Amino acid sequence: MGTRARQGGWVGLIVLLLALAVVALLGKTLLQRMGLASPAPGDKSLARPGSVQGDVVVPPPAEALERVRGLERAVQEQARDAAARVDRATTP
Repeated sequence: MGTRARQGGWVGLIVLLLALAVVALLGKTLLQRMGLASPAPGDKSLARPGSVQGDVVVPPPAEALERVRGLERAVQEQARDAAARVDRATTP
């Protein structure tokens, strides 16, 4: 019984390492598809940022970040407007 209890920790550790490897591979694939990480040297299926692949132009990450920042500013402005409306409605 003592042997099984000691092996239980090793089995759990191996399972955790396997799960970590799967998450790392999925994260790498996701970053490559988003264009934030360079693809593998022989991988032609993923387009690089700013390159043309067929009829599709993949924007560089800088442009995507600027669009996201603009969206963030718009959402913050809408939140301020909504807070101001709530304040006006609750103030007698």
